[in-house]
Amino acid sequence: MKNIDTKQYFSACVTSIADMVKFDSAQAPALPGMPFGKGAADCLCAFLNLARNMGFATRNYDNYVGEVIFGDGAEEFAVLAHLDVVPAGDGWTHPPFAGEIADGKLYGRGTMDDKGPAVIALYCMKALKDAGFIPSRKIKLIVGCNEENGWACIDHYNEVAHMPEIGFSPDADFPAIYAEKGILQFRMDFPLPNAPFTALYGGERPNMVCAYAAAEGAAFDETVAKKCGVASESGKIAARGRAAHASTPGEGENALGKLLAYFANFDERIAQIYALLFEDSFGLKEMKDETGGLTMSPDIANYADGILSITVDIRYPATKKREDVTAVLDTFGAPYVLLHCQEPLYNDKNGFLIAALQKVYAEKTGRREEAIAIGGGTYARALKNGAGFGPQFPNEPSTIHQKDEYISLENVQKLLDIYTAAIYELTK
Repeated sequence: MKNIDTKQYFSACVTSIADMVKFDSAQAPALPGMPFGKGAADCLCAFLNLARNMGFATRNYDNYVGEVIFGDGAEEFAVLAHLDVVPAGDGWTHPPFAGEIADGKLYGRGTMDDKGPAVIALYCMKALKDAGFIPSRKIKLIVGCNEENGWACIDHYNEVAHMPEIGFSPDADFPAIYAEKGILQFRMDFPLPNAPFTALYGGERPNMVCAYAAAEGAAFDETVAKKCGVASESGKIAARGRAAHASTPGEGENALGKLLAYFANFDERIAQIYALLFEDSFGLKEMKDETGGLTMSPDIANYADGILSITVDIRYPATKKREDVTAVLDTFGAPYVLLHCQEPLYNDKNGFLIAALQKVYAEKTGRREEAIAIGGGTYARALKNGAGFGPQFPNEPSTIHQKDEYISLENVQKLLDIYTAAIYELTK
């Protein structure tokens, strides 16, 4: 039972991932019965229909979140994934919502974050069911539609259903994740009554490194622009960068930072703002522990009515408290509003869950590596005893939240093997 051959499910799994990718499930304005827009609702219905065709019981909780149920044990076990995505953005060389296969890779928004792993987990459950496995726990594959924008899906699930206490989320890195940093997103408003521009804007989501920012009604200095990496485009002063997940801002290139650096040369207050948010003049990034250092990513900006508003994403060390961060923010000299906060996740490295996941990872990959801590926030922290577990392998390029996001076909098969073994190990 332990060594189930999952190769027979590979082709169907790839096709199903491509099918799910074709739904643009980025958050959109709510519609009647569709709290996160039509794309997310349609994707959830398609996923649950796929599961029903496999013979699983399913539930759709008002198009906020759905679940697939396997087994009827008294205790429960969760696999937590999500079907919503961040916006596609620009610069793709493969269509973001076509599920195109090229060069051994399946391209599309959500292939890695997190539609691909959600579909793979479903096929792992089918492989176990087809093999006659009877889990000792009731397995719930829970798929949300608002992970990228506030977790209203999980809030709704907790109101109308019962959340298991233990499980994993295939929405992070390998090996097992024993800790996740705390998340704090806030908007800071800086008065700029005499700004050197009439409009400034940039960024798409608080958890995406800003890839484009622009200002209007401003004088253009070619020498300063060249130094700061901005350009004149159609009467605007524009900066272009590279998107990345806000939990790893160093993997991206922040366009907003380039634009503010340009205007810092002409306005003392903007120079202070740039130093505060991009040069860390208050030393926030000195906050560290075994789970890593604090990261700060200013990702959205808008100037209106004499106020420059900037939305910032902070990931703080897992043994610290939110108050440790806000105590420093209180000294910044500008009003701010907390938009989204999640407490850190911290697990025992030697506990049952982490040990079991580490065992499976070592057996299936031949790698014996220490459990890790990350800056990303996964659904694992919705559980009393949860852990992130893949799909990102160490030392492989990450395209999550970037253009041309993809999952390699080779890794689809690896993940089928790993997740099947993990679900078996934890529910046998």
